[in-house]
Amino acid sequence: MAAISFRGLAKHFGAVAAVQDFTLDVPDGELLVLVGPSGCGKTTTLRMLAGLEAPTGGEIWLGDREIAHLPARERNIAMVFQNYALYPHMSVAENVGFALRLAGVKRDEVARRVSTAAEMMGIGGLLERLPRELSGGQRQRVAVCRAIVRDPQAFLFDEPLSNLDAKLRMSARAEIRRLQKRLGVTTVYVTHDQVEAMTLADRMVVMHEGRIQQVGHPLEIYARPANTFVAGFIGSPPLNLLPVSASATLGLPQALLSSKSEVATLGIRPEGISLRASDLGRPLRFRAQLELVEALGAESLLHLRLGEWSLLARIPGTSPVSAGDTLDLAMDTSALCFFGHDGNRIDDSDLQHRLAQTQST
Repeated sequence: MAAISFRGLAKHFGAVAAVQDFTLDVPDGELLVLVGPSGCGKTTTLRMLAGLEAPTGGEIWLGDREIAHLPARERNIAMVFQNYALYPHMSVAENVGFALRLAGVKRDEVARRVSTAAEMMGIGGLLERLPRELSGGQRQRVAVCRAIVRDPQAFLFDEPLSNLDAKLRMSARAEIRRLQKRLGVTTVYVTHDQVEAMTLADRMVVMHEGRIQQVGHPLEIYARPANTFVAGFIGSPPLNLLPVSASATLGLPQALLSSKSEVATLGIRPEGISLRASDLGRPLRFRAQLELVEALGAESLLHLRLGEWSLLARIPGTSPVSAGDTLDLAMDTSALCFFGHDGNRIDDSDLQHRLAQTQST
């Protein structure tokens, strides 16, 4: 087991900067998730850590070793790929033990370690099968088992659940989380699925255009996004973002916002909008037209039109409202966040204080 440190890591493909100034410490035993849209640099970062891509600049430390230019085989890191990369002509047991045999481990020891890892992953009865005889979930377990058996200093996961259906993804997430905590191995996990990131991570790194946008505990990032990109990416559904000019339509006091001229954008989570003001801590009442209802069983998503702007509200259960209705709604102003013209979050303590004073008068 070992900590991982990145120092000014960069990767250029010609004139394209895929990763820029990636600097981060990953403590021993942490499960760190890199999340962001396609092309943000998360997989390139992981491949540089694995030794599958050579960095253009910067350092990578694994424990007390600088490994940025070491061959992959000398890094003692195990990686689970998106397509699992199983050898089709080998049995499960042969796939799991392949790296050990390549390293010259004795046959009896290989068999023991393969058996132990297979039982841990619940595939002890599948060792003689070929990959084509396995389901997607079983192949994913074999790939994880192959990583475990090497007893690495770090695990790397590159979108390992993307080929599974929704039900299997949920159970596989829980299995990976339990396994990582049981083994205590430092883990870096890449995904574009922000729900996956939120549920797995000890800490989460949100990336965009090759740069780190925010690092923190998933709920911290959810509650206090650092900028409008993070606000719009994290959350399902994401934060509602409205220009400050919408404040008049919402009934927010103009003096409150005009006195803070740097405010350009308002943000509110869909669950911060309700049909009942009594559900909210500090409600602000407004009216909007309902364009669409998505009834999901445990909750409903209301697609709203507020003048020229769209809003999304998430309410529990179902509601008797219909498309075309004009609704009386309430917004939790204590959950409002404010962003400047540069897209970065503005410290809202003063704004929230004055907003509370305005509402109490």
